[in-house]
Amino acid sequence: MNPVFFIDDEYDLRVANEQTFELADINAQFFADAESALVAMQTTLPAVVITDIRLPGISGQQLLTTLVKKDPSLPVILITGHGDISMAVQAIQDGAYDFIEKPFSSDRLIETTRKAIEKRHLTIENRRLKQALKSKETLGPRIIGNTPSMVELRKMVAQVADTQADILLFGKTGTGKELVARSLHEQSQRRVNNFVAVNCGAVPENLIESELFGHEKGAFTGADSRRIGKFEYAQGGTLFLDEIESMPLQAQIRLLRILQERSLERVGSNTPIELDIRVIAATKVDLTRSPDFRQDLYYRLNVVTINLPSLEQRKQDIPILFHHFLLVAAARYGKAAPALPANDLQALLAHNWPGNVRELRNAAERFILLGSLTGLNNDNDPCELSLSLSAQVEAFEKTLIEQALEVNGGSIKDSMRTLNLARKTLYDKMQKHGLEKKNYKGE
Repeated sequence: MNPVFFIDDEYDLRVANEQTFELADINAQFFADAESALVAMQTTLPAVVITDIRLPGISGQQLLTTLVKKDPSLPVILITGHGDISMAVQAIQDGAYDFIEKPFSSDRLIETTRKAIEKRHLTIENRRLKQALKSKETLGPRIIGNTPSMVELRKMVAQVADTQADILLFGKTGTGKELVARSLHEQSQRRVNNFVAVNCGAVPENLIESELFGHEKGAFTGADSRRIGKFEYAQGGTLFLDEIESMPLQAQIRLLRILQERSLERVGSNTPIELDIRVIAATKVDLTRSPDFRQDLYYRLNVVTINLPSLEQRKQDIPILFHHFLLVAAARYGKAAPALPANDLQALLAHNWPGNVRELRNAAERFILLGSLTGLNNDNDPCELSLSLSAQVEAFEKTLIEQALEVNGGSIKDSMRTLNLARKTLYDKMQKHGLEKKNYKGE
């Protein structure tokens, strides 16, 4: 963990607070003046700087000005005497994180420091996500969660990703079928070629054959030029057919033939085009009971079926998912990602999430934009939501540890830094909550 820098010219105060930080298990370094702290910053980047306003040489205010210019997001906490309050208020306006008035209690110092450290970690994580958004990189693993159903899902994706088998994905709306399809593509040798997604329910019936298979110039009224269809565009890559149950019967017949022969003819052409593609289809209905879907096509698609659980079936993943979506939304909108209050976490766990992961992602975006959890209409009996204080504290502690492990890819060292916990303390708490390091390794 990056250390806290504590700067004060009073020797006794430095010694007393050295013990305070040690008891709180916070790594801290102590300096008698700002000059020596600035020299140390050339090799060690502090997580938080705590400095007295009145110092020999460079004052706390001057140090604040210097640090804000270098990194405005570095939390600087000022220690003030009674006569320095107006100066401290001005310093807050100039970019200080907070100020503590002398004499102060050790609890006040540690509480303020912990909040500043948490803010610093969130800022650094937001920077990483912003950079990833700019460079269009993947924001961490696509398939997030540690419930048994999600562990099994990741295992199955890894087993079939780099094969030629066509895949059928089954799951309710908003469960992340396209994300799983993209994960299958990205873990295969086809990842160097196109991933082409088509929502069969969004294409007009009279245009779907042209959209999928392409057409020759003059094939029908309005066909003024040759068109390459989605199948050809996915050559060498992956074609994802979402809401396959909405595909018209005539298009189903052509799709069945293409899957069997791995070739197609554009509308208005007699020339076959050989295809090297993988087809991943997705549906939210039971195709075996759908009267409008050909059973021979279903069995042709059903080489491997992957079932996606609803969010209601994996509620233990809600805190981790919400934290991930908070960070992504914060990076997208250029805002800080605040910590989630315990009562809001309880509301998330109580909601039935008919819109599944998509609804949860939208809730996280609203939380970033509006600063509060809105739009959740819980149908649960309020009596069912009443938990004892100790139960809420236990649930919240488990959530924070899960979030730290998830963000840090299972790294105990990095999670210790994020949570400001000693190694033994973290291991004891993981054992108490039944958390295992191996379940949080990055993909």
